[in-house]
Amino acid sequence: MPSPTPLVAIPAGRFRMGADDAYPEEAPAHLVDVDAFAIEAHPVTNAQFAAFVAATGHVTVAERTPDPADYPGADPALLVPASLVFRRTRGPVDLGDWRQWWRLVPGADWRQPQGPGSSLAGLEDHPVVHVAWADAAAYAAWAGRDLPTEAEWEYAARGGLDGATYAWGEVFRPGGKAMANSWHGRFPFRRDGPWSTTSPVGSFPANGYGLHDMIGNCWEWTQDWYAPRHEADPAKACCVPKNPRGPAVGTLDPAAPIAQKVLKGGSFLCSPDYCRRYRPAARHAESVDTSTCHIGFRCVVR
Repeated sequence: MPSPTPLVAIPAGRFRMGADDAYPEEAPAHLVDVDAFAIEAHPVTNAQFAAFVAATGHVTVAERTPDPADYPGADPALLVPASLVFRRTRGPVDLGDWRQWWRLVPGADWRQPQGPGSSLAGLEDHPVVHVAWADAAAYAAWAGRDLPTEAEWEYAARGGLDGATYAWGEVFRPGGKAMANSWHGRFPFRRDGPWSTTSPVGSFPANGYGLHDMIGNCWEWTQDWYAPRHEADPAKACCVPKNPRGPAVGTLDPAAPIAQKVLKGGSFLCSPDYCRRYRPAARHAESVDTSTCHIGFRCVVR
């Protein structure tokens, strides 16, 4: 039975979190102090998650029938165990309409990542996906660990390169070499490279802290509730926030009535022509009840 991922010690330090030259939700860049902690060297794999399920009987959110009381007015036909699956298009489409490539697939879950009839055969060392926030938190508790805060995650992802655009420096593909499992080709219909979706953990170079897949492969859940912007630097240098957290409770966006947590890291779907979120500063809001084929997680110990 596979054991939890080895931990990598991350030293305490100060870094500039966020970015001012990319997506608005990453701004403003600001100084943050983080205590020492340890983080898993790679995302939790299918084999590791299977061991957790075997030991606990955990049933993921995607495998449960949604409660109609939680979704007033929803089409009853949609209230079935299901998860979101990416489907390539036949050719160029309007990149402003994500419905062109996302499908809510009944029966899709962590065991059947492409929907009924698919399996984990050959994917044991790929990151587990189709996990909602509660599933990630349950695994972390079982392993005696926790989910990282957004600040911890970003600090670790930077690998000691404070302020660098990427986890490995300033050039996206140094010497033409792919440094992460992101989209190479033309999104969302032509993809180049050996993997059509996720890749085995550790397939790309580690960052300066020895961490794999902090960028690309799958988005990763954090503890923090989402806020649409970071706090600015304090007026006094003495007051740099230490181990910051997001809002105390989940803010409810009228357009997204389910509370949202912060995702970090980007995924195999991040593309230069669509989603440049293959950077440590990048962040994304995701409803806690949502699972998809490109969201996973890793754990920390403080």
